[in-house]
Amino acid sequence: MALCAWPDLRSYGEYFESNPMTDITRLNSRDAGFRAALEQLLTREAEADRQIATTVTDIIGEVRTRGDAALMELTARLDNWSVSVAADLGIPAARCEQALAAIPADQRVALEFAAERIRAYAEHQKMESWSYTEADGTLLGQQVTPLDRVGLYVPGGKAAYPSSVLMSAIPARVAGVPELVMVVPTPGGELNEMVLAAARIAGVDRVFAIGGAQAVAALAWGTATVPPVDKIVGPGNTWVTTAKRMVFGKVGIDMIAGPSEILVICDGRTDPDWIAVDLFSQAEHDEDAQSILISPDAEFLSAVAASIERLLPEMPRADVIRASLQGQGALIAVRDLDEAVELANIIAPEHLELSVDDPQALAGQIRHAGAIFMGRYTAEVLGDYCAGPNHVLPTSRTARFSSPLGVYDFQKRSSLIQCSPCGASTLGKCAAVLAHGEGLTAHARSAEVRIRDK
Repeated sequence: MALCAWPDLRSYGEYFESNPMTDITRLNSRDAGFRAALEQLLTREAEADRQIATTVTDIIGEVRTRGDAALMELTARLDNWSVSVAADLGIPAARCEQALAAIPADQRVALEFAAERIRAYAEHQKMESWSYTEADGTLLGQQVTPLDRVGLYVPGGKAAYPSSVLMSAIPARVAGVPELVMVVPTPGGELNEMVLAAARIAGVDRVFAIGGAQAVAALAWGTATVPPVDKIVGPGNTWVTTAKRMVFGKVGIDMIAGPSEILVICDGRTDPDWIAVDLFSQAEHDEDAQSILISPDAEFLSAVAASIERLLPEMPRADVIRASLQGQGALIAVRDLDEAVELANIIAPEHLELSVDDPQALAGQIRHAGAIFMGRYTAEVLGDYCAGPNHVLPTSRTARFSSPLGVYDFQKRSSLIQCSPCGASTLGKCAAVLAHGEGLTAHARSAEVRIRDK
C-alpha cells in the first residue's frame, strides 16, 4: 500500500480516523452510557453456544456408547482423514523422536530453551506435604500427591501450537504425574512436526491424532484405544470448551476458557507501532479474540489507530485480525491511569500489558488478570512462548476467581489427622456437642466412645 508523506503523526492519525480500513470501536469513559457500552463489548452472544452444546452432547454420547468406531467416523467427517483401524489414531513415540531429529536446528533450540524456562518456573510452584504435632500428640497435616493420568488437549485447527504442549506437559511432569496422554487434531491427516517434537521434549507418553469434542469425550470415558484420564487440560475452541464443561465431574478440567484476550494500558509514551502489533498478536488467533487498548492520551489512541491501518496489510493473517478488531476490539480513552486500573479490574483480562513508566506500582493495584506483563519491553508474546509462566490462562473475566495453569493443577491434597488418646478425648467432647446440635446422634456416639473422662 503506497503511503503519502504526513507532516506529523497527529495528522496521520486524523486522516485514518476519517478514512478507516479497520473500524475498531472507540469509547470514552467521559461519555454518557460508557459503562453500558463497555459491558456490551465484554458480553459474548450465547445463542451460538447453545447450538454448539446440542451437537457436542450428541458427539459425547456417540463416543461413550460406540467408542473407537465413533472416533474413527467423527475424525473422518470432521477432520477429513480416515484410518482403517483405531490403533492408527495413535502416533508412535518413534514418530515423535523422528520429528525432533528432523525439525530445523533453530526450532529445536528454541523449543528446548523454552522448555527449560517453563520447567524452572514450574519448580517454584510445586507443593510439598507437611504436618505438625500438637502438645497432646495429635498429628495434623497435608499430604500432596500427583494425579495418576492426565489428558493434554493441544489445538491444531487454524494453527499449530507446540508451545501449548510444553505449557501443559511440563508442569504435569514437575508435579510427578506418571502418565501423560496427548490429543491433537490433524486436519487432512497432516501432522505438525514441531508439535510432535515438543511432545518428545516435554516427555509425553502417548499421542493420539484426534481433536474436538470427540477427543475430550474419549479422554473422559476412555475407549478400547484411548485410556481414560483423571483430568483434561489445555486450550481449545468453542467445541472443545463446551465438551470440557460437559465432562467435568467425570474428570477434572483446568478451566472453561474462551477466545484469547489482551488488554493494554499505556500512558501514551510507548511507540504506537509496538502497541499495534501487541494488539495484533492476540487478534490473529481468531475472529472472536479480543484486543483492547486503554490510555488517558486520546492523541496516542489515534496514533495507534494509524499504526493499525498502516501495519495491518503486512500481516499474513490480516483478514482474521481485521475481523477480530472490528468485532471485539476497542480503543478506550480514560481520565487517568487510576481509571484505567479500575477498568482493568472490571475487564479481568487474560493478558494485561502495563506499558507505563512504573509498571510495578500499577501492578500492585491489579486484582484480576491472568498474567501481567510489566513495562514497555515486555510483550505479551514472550509469555506465550518462553518467559516461563504458563500461557494457559483464565479468559472471559474468569480471572476474578481463577488462576493460570500450574503445577498445583496436577497435584491433589489429602488432609492428615492422627489423634492421640488425649486428643481424641478433647476433640471428641467438642465434636459430640456439635453433632447433637445437628441432630446426628450416631456422629456424637462415634466421638463419645473415645472420650476418656465422661
